[in-house]
Amino acid sequence: MSLFDNRTITLDRLVDETSTVYSLPLFYERLNETINHPRSSVDDIAKIITEDQGLAVRLLRLANSPMFGCYAKVESISKAVTIIGTQPLRDLALAASVMGVFKGIPEDLMKMSSFWKHSIACGIIARSLAVYRRESNVERLFVAGMLHDVGQVVLATARPEVTRELLELQRDTGRLYLDLERERLEFDHADLGGALLKKWKIPASIGELVACHHNPANAEQFQIETALTHLADIICHSMEFGQGAENGVPPLDPRAWDRLGFTVNMLGTVIKQSESQISETFAILSGGAND
Repeated sequence: MSLFDNRTITLDRLVDETSTVYSLPLFYERLNETINHPRSSVDDIAKIITEDQGLAVRLLRLANSPMFGCYAKVESISKAVTIIGTQPLRDLALAASVMGVFKGIPEDLMKMSSFWKHSIACGIIARSLAVYRRESNVERLFVAGMLHDVGQVVLATARPEVTRELLELQRDTGRLYLDLERERLEFDHADLGGALLKKWKIPASIGELVACHHNPANAEQFQIETALTHLADIICHSMEFGQGAENGVPPLDPRAWDRLGFTVNMLGTVIKQSESQISETFAILSGGAND
């Protein structure tokens, strides 16, 4: 008997269950409040970040990585806040935090090291594409790319038996995991991830990119950013930069491609520039994410 006959597998129920059991670390809430407070200083923000030593170390290593291209060594969180900016640093803290939230997924169900490699690669390439287009606040593209498949781990954590059946169907039929989700669940991991981020009160400048990364035409506020995330995901699947539940290459939306105005040669340049950043950023952020 199929597990999909269970009517309790609804988007709202999964989000409610997940947000009850899994929440972002309290420090992230405090960090957000401090950043938004008009009288907060750089030192106030840095103090909250340094309370989580593991996160502080990862953020410092990111600040000194090729992704930011700083010419002088960044030796303190205060300097990182000044160089990177408060909002981008908050977004990076969000991405690093989410990596530590979902743990304990069996390796035979989903290899989390490969999942996060794909996620980080998508973030790096989305950011690189945004830099190429001279978009503003490119860090949110990195974070949205990193979190684009978070709905896959939500389902694998909340309903591992359903994920297992979907994966078996994928192996047996050769169909896209994405199509099987939509057919059997009537929603997909992008819907689920976007809904969870909304429940966590994550800004739409990240949440909409996650929710619409397979359907960029559905984006209402951030069409270009969503199209960039969509394209980055397709590139990562095509280049086999890590792998989540999906074992194929989802279709590219031609309207998103036309909207971005890239050429194949441009993509080759961006991918080549991104490859070293992917390895280094994965090494920085993956510590402790696969326990």
